Amino acid sequence: MLDAVNPALLGLGILALLAFHSFVLSPFLALKHVPGPTTFALTSWRLALEDWKGTRTKKIDELHKQYGPVVRVGPNELSFNSLSALKTIFGAGSGFERTSFYRMFDVYGKQNLFTFESPKAHGERKKLLNHAYSKSSILKFSAEGVEDRVWEYMQLLEKDPATTSEIFSSLHYYSLDNITHFLYGQDFGGTKALRGSIADQELIRDVLDPSRRKLSWFAVHFPRYTKWLMTRTGYMEKAVAQLGLLPQKKPVVYTGIRRHALEAWNRFSDAATSNKPNADTSSIIGKLFKYHVSKVANGLDDMDIASEAADHFLAGVDTTSDTLMFLIWALSLPQAAKFQEKLIAEVKGLEASELDSRGVPTVAATDKLPYLDAVIKETLRLYSPLPPAEPRSLPVDTTIDGYNVPANTIVSMSPYSLHRNGDVFKDPLVFNPDRWFGDAKELAEMKKWFWAFSSGGRMCIGLHLAMAEMTSLTAAIYRTYKTGIQVGFEDTTPGITSRFEVFSDETMPKMKEHICLIDFKKHSKV
Repeated sequence: MLDAVNPALLGLGILALLAFHSFVLSPFLALKHVPGPTTFALTSWRLALEDWKGTRTKKIDELHKQYGPVVRVGPNELSFNSLSALKTIFGAGSGFERTSFYRMFDVYGKQNLFTFESPKAHGERKKLLNHAYSKSSILKFSAEGVEDRVWEYMQLLEKDPATTSEIFSSLHYYSLDNITHFLYGQDFGGTKALRGSIADQELIRDVLDPSRRKLSWFAVHFPRYTKWLMTRTGYMEKAVAQLGLLPQKKPVVYTGIRRHALEAWNRFSDAATSNKPNADTSSIIGKLFKYHVSKVANGLDDMDIASEAADHFLAGVDTTSDTLMFLIWALSLPQAAKFQEKLIAEVKGLEASELDSRGVPTVAATDKLPYLDAVIKETLRLYSPLPPAEPRSLPVDTTIDGYNVPANTIVSMSPYSLHRNGDVFKDPLVFNPDRWFGDAKELAEMKKWFWAFSSGGRMCIGLHLAMAEMTSLTAAIYRTYKTGIQVGFEDTTPGITSRFEVFSDETMPKMKEHICLIDFKKHSKV
């Protein structure tokens, strides 16, 4: 009988069996001891479907509620939701590396602080930037940077309330102007969106297209195909566009921002290499230029510096503005009136010495306000600007929460799930800044689970800049205004885009992506 079997078919059958064993059976059996749905364990496309629907993060959170703090969400992927796992995976010196997922954030074909896989490469680059992002450096910059932008926002609110009251856009102008001045300085790339520059405001329009989620999905699940599609030019570009094959029409998301960032670097580089006196060495690109290949051996080349600064540019716009938007929106809801009153009382209590010459609350002063800090913490807890999971892997076998985890297994955790643990945060879906003044033991536990800025060596380098922007502007607004939801928007939550998903307040019946309408009413003079 065997002689009658076609050798070619037999060979194909053997190859198919080997492929099945290598790519399906072995991974399935290696993690068979971890709880989770069988469909997720059998194929990564089950989770890819959740990505396509924009429901990954919420679905994984549901699975944790069903299966516990460790869930298998793919043939080679586990999700965790415990403090012990947080320390093991994300603690300092853990050895866990970022996965290839982050390569979608490379800029100009170069890796940067955000996309380096290994802790070593990340640590070496971070050393060059740590001082620039230190709290002392941020306080020094804020006196000339952040507080100027706060003044400009308050002036816009006074002179053009119609523009400012759509706070999704106006707060993006605020964070855009802050990050560009910090990275590039006034002369080389500092934007003027708050002062009405249409060209600079258009940089924000660059991120609003909902199809950016589709592009992200293709970039993660079909990286080579997507790169090929998006790099077509001429007749081929027209052909694939006509066939509807492009995940997003060109120019794609962040094209304008990346162009602006590259032009800013080129202007700086031309000035610096010509020894012009106005080359700003206090900016991030100025500080990185000290390590340029023209100055040190094995230094950074032009695109290394341009990529690094552009990455900070991209990261520094959405995160701060989205948090500020949710903060103002949450405080403006009728049920939050008592929280807004407490905040107003605190910021109105600032002394004259804690304001600059224009009456803007200084970052140094607002950094010390306890109720303002609680409002920001609660906003970051419930409306984290980056709620999805952060994937990692380790090149050797390890143990996490008692489970054997084979080498190169993808493991992840998310602020979304950590911050909604009902055993730690009472009524987790309720916005309640007062919770941060509770029982000392409960407060200590909440702080352990608070993960808005990540942790360990990969903790957000821009933490102090983000806090400076948020504390000073929030204090300035509520010293002058009381806020409320605009008529017609009372039952509607704003929504923000993060990777494949839109995040909003899940307790509200309606949602508007990238729009938030707020009424600002000046305090009556006593």
